[in-house]
Amino acid sequence: GGWRCGRGADGAALRWCITGVLCASFLGLGMSIAVLGPTFPNLAANVRKNVSDIYYIFVGRSLGYLGGSVLGGVLFDCMNAALLLALSMIATTAGLYGIPWCKESLLLTILMSVIGGSMGILDTGGNVLALNTWGSEAGPHLQALHFSFAVGAFAAPILAKMALGGSESEELLGAEKTNQSVLKSVPTASAASATPALKDHHDEDFLWSYIIIGTYILFISIFFLVLYSKSSSAREKSKTSAQKGVLAKYHWPLVGLLFVFFLFYVGAEVTYGSYVFTYAMVFAEMKESEAAALNSVFWGAFAMCRAVAIFGAAFLSPGTMILMSLLSSAASSSALAFFAHYRASLWVGTAVYGASMATIFPSGISWIEQYTVIEGKSASVFVVGAALGEMCIPATVGYLQGRFHHIPVVTYAAFVTSAVTVLLFPIMYKLAKAPLEKDLKEVGDSETRAALLSNSRLTEDEEDEEDVREWNDADFEVIEMNDKLKNSLMDTSHQMPGDSPAAVSLQPHLDDVLGDSPVVAGGSPGRQNGN
Repeated sequence: GGWRCGRGADGAALRWCITGVLCASFLGLGMSIAVLGPTFPNLAANVRKNVSDIYYIFVGRSLGYLGGSVLGGVLFDCMNAALLLALSMIATTAGLYGIPWCKESLLLTILMSVIGGSMGILDTGGNVLALNTWGSEAGPHLQALHFSFAVGAFAAPILAKMALGGSESEELLGAEKTNQSVLKSVPTASAASATPALKDHHDEDFLWSYIIIGTYILFISIFFLVLYSKSSSAREKSKTSAQKGVLAKYHWPLVGLLFVFFLFYVGAEVTYGSYVFTYAMVFAEMKESEAAALNSVFWGAFAMCRAVAIFGAAFLSPGTMILMSLLSSAASSSALAFFAHYRASLWVGTAVYGASMATIFPSGISWIEQYTVIEGKSASVFVVGAALGEMCIPATVGYLQGRFHHIPVVTYAAFVTSAVTVLLFPIMYKLAKAPLEKDLKEVGDSETRAALLSNSRLTEDEEDEEDVREWNDADFEVIEMNDKLKNSLMDTSHQMPGDSPAAVSLQPHLDDVLGDSPVVAGGSPGRQNGN
C-alpha cells in the first residue's frame, strides 16, 4: 500500500493526462469522419468518377468501422489500451495521407475502410479506457470525449473550405448541394457536369485538409505511446491491488438491450442531421439559406448541449441525464412529427431535438458502468450498435422517402425512434437494478461469495432461484469450514504470500475477469478503476 500513497498525486495527474489525450484523439476522429462531406466532389474528380458513382466509399468506411469496433473489443481485453490506440491512430494517419494521391476508386474504398476500421478501434477503446481510468467518476470525462468529437465534426468542413481556398468556395458549395441531392434522391445530370469542372482548381488545394488532419492525428498518437510507457510501469504495481466490480446478473441481456437502444438513438441523430436540409426545402418550402440555417441549428444545439453536459455530469447521475434527454426528445420529435407546419414549432423542435440527442451515448455508457463491468467486448457491442444504426436507419428513411413523396418520413422516423428508446430504458433499468440489490443484501462482506454469485448465471424461474440459493448457501458453509481448516493448517506451516485458499479458489475466475488490460495508479478503491 506504500506506493499508493506516494503515487497518489502522480496517479491523479496521469488520469487527467489520459482524459486530455483521449479528448484530443476524439477531436481528430470527428474531423476525419466529417472531412469527407465537403471534399467528396474532389475525391470523385480524383478517381475520374461522378459523385453519384462513388457512394460505395461510405459503405466501405462503415463496414471498416464495424469490423474495427469488433476487433477493438477483442484486442482491448488482451493488450495495452494506450498502445492499441496509438497503433490505430497511426493507421488512420496512413489512410488520410494516402487518400489525396489515390487515383483508383477501388483503392480509395480500401483506404476508406482502413480508416473506418482504425476509427472503430479508437471509438471502442476510448470509451473503455475512460471507464477503466475513472471508474464511477467517468461521467464528465465521457461527456468531454464526445463533446470533442462534435467539435471535430464541426471544425472539419470549415478547415476543408479554408484549404480549398475562398475563391472557389461558391463553386464547391454548388457541388456539395448536388452531392446532397444525389445522396438524397436520384442521380442528377447537374452532378455529372459539376464534378469534372472542379478537377483543375482543387486537386492541389484539397490535399491539404487531409494532410493537416493526418498530421494532427499522428501527433496525438505520440502521446498515446508516452502514456503506454507510463501505464506499463504502473501496471505491475497496481495489478495486486486491483479490485474488480461484480458482473450484473443479467449482464449480456443488458448489453444487448443497450445495443438496440444505441442503434435507434444514433440512427435517429444521423438521419435527422442528414435529411433536415432536404426536408426543410421540400416540406417546409424554405429557401436554401433558411434550410442551411435550420441544419446548423440542429448541430449547433447538439454541440452546445454536449459542452454543458460535461459540467452537468458532475452534478447529475447518468440515469437522470438519460431520462431528461429521452423526455425532451419525445416532446420535440412529437412537435416535429405533428406540428411542423407551424414555423416556430419546426425551429424550436429542431433545436430541442438536437440538444436532447447530445448526451445519450456518453450517459448510457457511464450509466451501465454503475451496474456491471464494462470491458472491451461489451463496449464493442455498443459501438457496433451505434454504427449499425448510422448505416441502416438513414438508408431505410431515404428509401421510404423515395417511395412516399408526400409523407414527411423524416419527422415520423424521429418520433418512432424516440418512442422506441423511451420504451427500452425502463426495461434496462429494471434488469440493471433488481438482481444486484438482492445479491448485495445476501452477500454481505464476503468477496468470495460475491464472485461465486456473479459466476452462477441464475436465469431460471423464481422457484428455481430459491433452490439454487439454498445450494449456494450450503456451498458457502462448506467453503467456510474448509477455509477454517486450511487456515489452521497454514498457521502452523509457513504460509506463502498471496496463497490464501480464497485466492486459490478464485484464481481462474479473477484471471478471466482481469484479462491483461492496462492499470492506472491512483484509482479509488472498490471500483474498477484499476483495470
